[in-house]
Amino acid sequence: MIQTINEQIDKFLSSLPEINNSQIISIKERSATTLTDDLKKGHATSNVCMIAASILKQNPKDLAVKLASIMEKSEKYENVESAGPGFINVTLKREDFVSTIKQINDNPKEFGTSKDGENKSVQIEFVSANPTGPLHVGHGRGAAYGDAIGRILSSCGFRVEKEYYINDAGRQIDILTASVYVRIHQDSFKDFFPKNAYKGSYIEDIAKAFKKINSTKSIRDIHLYTAQLPEDDEKEIDALVFRIKDFDSQWSDIKDFALNSVLETIKEDLKLFNVSFDHWFYESSLGDMADKNSKISLAIETLKSKKLAFEEKGAIWLDTSESGDDKNRVLIREDERPTYFASDVAYHKNKIDRGFDKLINVWGADHHGYIKRIEASISGLGFNKDKLDVQLVQFANLFKDGKKVKMSTRSGDFYSLKDLIQDIGTDAARFYYLSKQADQHLDFDLNLATSDSKENMFYYIQYAHARIFSLLGKYKNSNTNMPSSPDSIINGSYKKCDKLIHEISRYPSILKRSSLSLHPHLIIFYLKDLAHTFHSFYNDNPVLTESEENLDSIILCLDAVKSVIANGFELLGIEPMEKM
Repeated sequence: MIQTINEQIDKFLSSLPEINNSQIISIKERSATTLTDDLKKGHATSNVCMIAASILKQNPKDLAVKLASIMEKSEKYENVESAGPGFINVTLKREDFVSTIKQINDNPKEFGTSKDGENKSVQIEFVSANPTGPLHVGHGRGAAYGDAIGRILSSCGFRVEKEYYINDAGRQIDILTASVYVRIHQDSFKDFFPKNAYKGSYIEDIAKAFKKINSTKSIRDIHLYTAQLPEDDEKEIDALVFRIKDFDSQWSDIKDFALNSVLETIKEDLKLFNVSFDHWFYESSLGDMADKNSKISLAIETLKSKKLAFEEKGAIWLDTSESGDDKNRVLIREDERPTYFASDVAYHKNKIDRGFDKLINVWGADHHGYIKRIEASISGLGFNKDKLDVQLVQFANLFKDGKKVKMSTRSGDFYSLKDLIQDIGTDAARFYYLSKQADQHLDFDLNLATSDSKENMFYYIQYAHARIFSLLGKYKNSNTNMPSSPDSIINGSYKKCDKLIHEISRYPSILKRSSLSLHPHLIIFYLKDLAHTFHSFYNDNPVLTESEENLDSIILCLDAVKSVIANGFELLGIEPMEKM
């Protein structure tokens, strides 16, 4: 429908003698043909004449009258008229308007999908939380968002690969290992436990599991570990890590066991949350500077050869001044240990080398200042920085019984993602995480998410799907087959479904907007509008007592509505309910 209108608009623009190709391209980029917000204005509207008039210095109303006259004469539409300051409003022929029902019911899973991204590959890296403990609810929003945009882009024809970057080579993993080590040998350490260690009960669980399958050496002199440790909390844990590494050969075994234990928990929680990854990338696979052929060494050498990395005071720095960063950044420390930034540089080189057309990084909003330096490194490595699209996600504030939920991992006192799933379910959690634009602040009321009220958007939309499912079930109990054609809607004798048909016709454009903007919340807003349109229709019309002809038409229309709700939910990673 929209495509046919746009084709005629394109012909109209090309026929104007005073316009050139670059102007036509500009007009098409700035104008839009959309479905109307009110059926009184027809089915579709375009502002193309307003945009064209501003470029051609003409009267937009005159252009709109001219375009409407040409489209009217084509006899492809019921009516075309100019409106307002230069809009054209199009009313479709009845059979074309109603054809959406058949299009959906013939192939419900395909409705709204496209081939816009055909032959294009996208890599989405998200969550990537340090594997130092279970995922907390702060990670849930990024997990739901990254997974949802992957589903949406896949539905638009893109080849999508979802990746989790595992920070297994840094200081935090050393702190995790030291935390588990002390718990393994708690009898020797007595009441001592490092102030900046990880304190959750999961640390004790990992320690017990390790001892169950491994023999451990007793510590002969605990003072070698604890004597004269620095008073500063950060220096204390670093000194303890150094001593354990120096005194106990089991360090590596404990480190691997702790890391794998936490990763297994993360994978299990993500599976419960209906999130999967195609690839788990280990930071340790990047190597170190001691290996001149490692990924990290090669990345640094490339930057040095381009005069973007330089040595100063024994360290290697990246010149990020051209990217607008506020200062240059350290890549390699004086002791030749790579910084986190150096690992990220090598990792992004690896991602680009894999040949993706687009890289999408889903980061917490606190990483905003990190974008410029990564862009500088990508440009310095010889790649187009526009290949990288960083989507920032604000951590959600969760409230339960009027109190803010704690999210700290280090303290051990936190509300985990698994706790959230157990309390309100995967579907409700994903829905509310996605209910607002990802880079905006979100207050998430857990009590509201489980309430059976109209104010609970999740319940309101699910109830629409379940109610239609029930109506279809009652119809099938009284009829052998589903009806074949919505005759009373086609011939116009029954028009009460028109608002529903108009609303479901919007779905493909909503999906397209969502894929272009990477905004899954647009689908939620749309589903809320669709659910509202359905509930209003149901409350105003005694469906099952209609005449046979009208009932057949209504059932076919509602079946299409149910499919659109199910399709939208699937893109959000949510299971539509059949019964409530």
